[in-house]
Amino acid sequence: MFSSLFFSNNMASKTFRVAKVANATIFKHSRPYFYPVINGRSFSTATAKDHEPSFLDSVQIYFDKAARISGVSEKTLSHMKAPDCTLQVTFPIEIEDDKVEIVTGYRVHHSRHLLPVKGGIRYSPVVDEQEVAALAALMTYKCAIVDVPFGGAKGGVSIDPKKFTTAQLERITRRYTVELCQKAFIGPGVDVPAPDVGTGAREMAWIMDTFRQFHPNDVDSIGCVTGKPISLGGVRGRNEATGLGVYYGVREFLSYPEVQKATGLSGKIEGKRIIIQGFGKVGYWASKFFENNGAKVIGIGERDCGAYNPNGINVEELYNYLTKTGTFRDAPSVDIIDDTLKILELDCDILIPAALERQIGLWNATKVNAKIICEAANGPITPAADDILNEKGIIILPDLLLNAGGVTVSYFEWLKNLSHMRFGRMTKKWDELGKSKLLELVESNVGRNLTESERKSIVQGAEERDLVYSGLEDTMIGACQETRSTAASKKVDFRTAAFVNAIQKIAAVYEGSGIMFMS
Repeated sequence: MFSSLFFSNNMASKTFRVAKVANATIFKHSRPYFYPVINGRSFSTATAKDHEPSFLDSVQIYFDKAARISGVSEKTLSHMKAPDCTLQVTFPIEIEDDKVEIVTGYRVHHSRHLLPVKGGIRYSPVVDEQEVAALAALMTYKCAIVDVPFGGAKGGVSIDPKKFTTAQLERITRRYTVELCQKAFIGPGVDVPAPDVGTGAREMAWIMDTFRQFHPNDVDSIGCVTGKPISLGGVRGRNEATGLGVYYGVREFLSYPEVQKATGLSGKIEGKRIIIQGFGKVGYWASKFFENNGAKVIGIGERDCGAYNPNGINVEELYNYLTKTGTFRDAPSVDIIDDTLKILELDCDILIPAALERQIGLWNATKVNAKIICEAANGPITPAADDILNEKGIIILPDLLLNAGGVTVSYFEWLKNLSHMRFGRMTKKWDELGKSKLLELVESNVGRNLTESERKSIVQGAEERDLVYSGLEDTMIGACQETRSTAASKKVDFRTAAFVNAIQKIAAVYEGSGIMFMS
């Protein structure tokens, strides 16, 4: 059943084992080894515009910069940054009666220092091993930064979901899940996927249903995936979680005097001019939370064009227009910017790249006119651009911290699934009773009874969404404060500080467990 092949690599003296299982290839990497050769192609191949590093190389450049000042031993660092395991699968999907398309899927476990591993599944025609490996590494560091007890993983299927019918997408999703089940790359205690670009609650429901066919007697099988519909075990607040985490993070950093001094901005969200690139789930919700709290969203970029209004955009109105027409063009009350990347260069207080990786590089970094850049997407700034922006005095709030709201609330959903109980179910009425008694005492002392509406607003116990929001807010504030503290003590930027914190937390797990088989 298994055949083993050994490849040497010019970057290390170590080798790695390739196990052939049916139509899948599982790459099991030696720990001191970093960039493996896969299908004859090195992970370190750079295809970046203007000869900049690849997405995967960029992540490692940021890692290495922080590793040098982390105080963690070299052997632990080498163990930490190599991916544990990469799965590549191919399978046929019947598109028409006489046509079959071969689909390729991936799943990377970057670090299993904690289980289960966690990471989304994206559907995109540009998905490949490098992209998935880079995103899996970011997930490892992201979970550590916000103290979510998961290892890092990521998955992807190399398709354009817009070119397939719903029935075809369901077949692709279910077949991909079957491959994951057969190779033990999914399960509530092993690997818990989530939505990403091109996927959503619908796909997560298909994945869960398929997994349960393989494990009909597993009472916890509902926890094999997060981002599910509420009716199928999802948690309230998951849809908006990443965007809300972005809002909480920016609000927290704005409250720091050193950020106010560096940017000349006040410590309040109200009145800030916001530009957002990407109007999907993350960009939409982030823009809503900023707008609802007094900020002015003046620009939004999408795939084919951008929308701009210096007096502020009505976010919901523009979103409804986009949903109806598929474009911003001819939308009321906005000016259209034909070159959508130009939205990144407009003058603003806070720029939020919320689309895909590597949107700001050598070709446009000098043209950015924001005071703060908040990375809501994964890897939107290349290392060279990061240096340029830091030299310009622009504050960068890094992706592995600022967009961790999604995995944080996914963790809450996983806990809900394992406990088999909605958050708040046992405590809501008890809280309301306690508050009612306190109000009665206050009313008797002040000689005034509250109106029914006043009483209801004060007494009402926390619903599931309230608890999720509260947990996310506390998590983001704590992670931001840790990042700030490290940045100050080591005199580094926030990205490097966030990586240092992640590296030290992961190292504590590795070294505490003895780093098995390292010698």
